[in-house]
Amino acid sequence: MSLKEIVSANEWDARCQLAALYRLIAYYRMTDLIDTHISLRVPDENGHFLINHYGIPFEKMKASDLVKIDGEGNIVEHYDAGKTVNVAGFVIHSALHAARPSVHCVIHTHTADGIAVSAQKHGLLPISQHALKFYKKVSYHEYEGVALSTEERTRLVQDLGNHRVMILRNHGLLATGDSVQRAFHEIYFLERACQAQIKALAGGAELHFPSELVCEHTTKQFESKGVEQIILNAWNAALSLIEQQREEYCA
Repeated sequence: MSLKEIVSANEWDARCQLAALYRLIAYYRMTDLIDTHISLRVPDENGHFLINHYGIPFEKMKASDLVKIDGEGNIVEHYDAGKTVNVAGFVIHSALHAARPSVHCVIHTHTADGIAVSAQKHGLLPISQHALKFYKKVSYHEYEGVALSTEERTRLVQDLGNHRVMILRNHGLLATGDSVQRAFHEIYFLERACQAQIKALAGGAELHFPSELVCEHTTKQFESKGVEQIILNAWNAALSLIEQQREEYCA
């Protein structure tokens, strides 16, 4: 019997969406071998979420590869026995899922540009339209070493606050969302903002900053009416780029 026949229809749909998201993160070159992670809350199951089976490249992720765990990192279904979970992934993701019921999806990346911005004292600068999406809406978490201690979870939650995105100092980027689509949108724009910043600073020329008024106006535009449809359209457009892989990742 296949896993699809064992789990609920809602869980299988969530698994397919998450597997697609893993592959899109790979498509947009936001992977770091096997050492980053994405999680998704399991529909209709309190305290359970899906995360990657540690060691599988994002490019090859399938719905059946994902592991269902609880808030303590325990694998909760017999069909996932034998799979392993990245401990740092569990620590980071379990903290946010437990503290923020509205957080359904969490993405953590180690891209070169994301790490570079995380190491810059000034953090993300409001120098691009992509960055202005996060104007006064990005938080920072101080580096504490590889996230292996559950004690760090409290500080992760406190530092994220009510924001959707956070820059992990000397480490990388983190984005959350009430859906796969929203989380993907957040990490895509945050990554692009970091890419633009590193290139602008590398040029050596004096930077131009928009006025405070324009910064405030632009960040509000990103939250205006109709943005959810734009996010859904963007997700569907991205999915079309890996459409030929659907039968493989939804297996």
